[in-house]
Amino acid sequence: MPGIGNSNRTLVGCMTLLIALTLSGCSIFVPEIESAVEPEIAAVPTEVESPQPAKLPLERPRMPPVAIVLTNSQPAFLDVANALTAQLDDIEVYDLSANSQPPVSVLRAINDSDSGVVVAIGLRAAKSSVAMADAPVVFSQVFNYQDYGLLTANSRGVAALAPLDAQLVAWTNIDAGISRVGIIVGEGHDDLIAEAQLAAEKHKVELRVRIAHSDQETIYMFRRMAQDIDGFWLFPDNRILSARSLQQILATAKRRKVSVVVPNDSVLKMGGTISITTQAEDVAATIARVVRQIYADGLQSVPAISPLSAIRVVTRDGSQVVSR
Repeated sequence: MPGIGNSNRTLVGCMTLLIALTLSGCSIFVPEIESAVEPEIAAVPTEVESPQPAKLPLERPRMPPVAIVLTNSQPAFLDVANALTAQLDDIEVYDLSANSQPPVSVLRAINDSDSGVVVAIGLRAAKSSVAMADAPVVFSQVFNYQDYGLLTANSRGVAALAPLDAQLVAWTNIDAGISRVGIIVGEGHDDLIAEAQLAAEKHKVELRVRIAHSDQETIYMFRRMAQDIDGFWLFPDNRILSARSLQQILATAKRRKVSVVVPNDSVLKMGGTISITTQAEDVAATIARVVRQIYADGLQSVPAISPLSAIRVVTRDGSQVVSR
């Protein structure tokens, strides 16, 4: 299965160093002599600063090519891949949805190439790359990475969510009445819960967290929770959410006048209050930093999951409130 090449080469501009030659001379004082014989005057050498050879500009070492594997060409994945073209010098893009051969053939082609790192975007791409790639793997756009063993000695990840502290700031700026926020997620998200708790404590918001094991349990928990909260933080945990449970949660939230932050603009049409998502450029910049760090210092120097730094906020009427 052929990959689609997309090489970007950055030329490093040359800097010209001007070397100044400084000539320094010494004045010679000759006293008046009555003798008719003219005295000898010792010559005082003039010191001349030797010119230094011009320094050649240091070129940034060129990194090996990077293979980008897309789960499919949906905008959430393709936008990140496109943004990576401005971040990395030499990339090769492989779209698993656009090929007739299975992922194993794509990974064989990548392993036979000179790619130094594999960037996997989306769950299917991440699972295939982590399982079969010889080069280090950096995966992104995967929420439940724990369930699939994606963190290994040869892989690292990039956060799937915008930073929670920034989310809570944007949310409370839009709706100053938020004081009690609920969260329902599946098992295995201790780090996410800890991050949410720190953000809630910092901004004086009471946080109520429940762990669900099915979409039906999520519906039950939310109906009870909705009586005591004024905001609900919805995370994209497809293990405990379904189209049916999502519709019922949003319908209950509307009746109870509970503000709901959703992780996707499309859910606004279903009844979400505010959409807070990642920015493709920020995801790409974070991936590129991880790739450069792997090349410079090795995979062990990179944290298991690298956080993002930017958010994009859209309200129910479709107006973009903030993108930072």
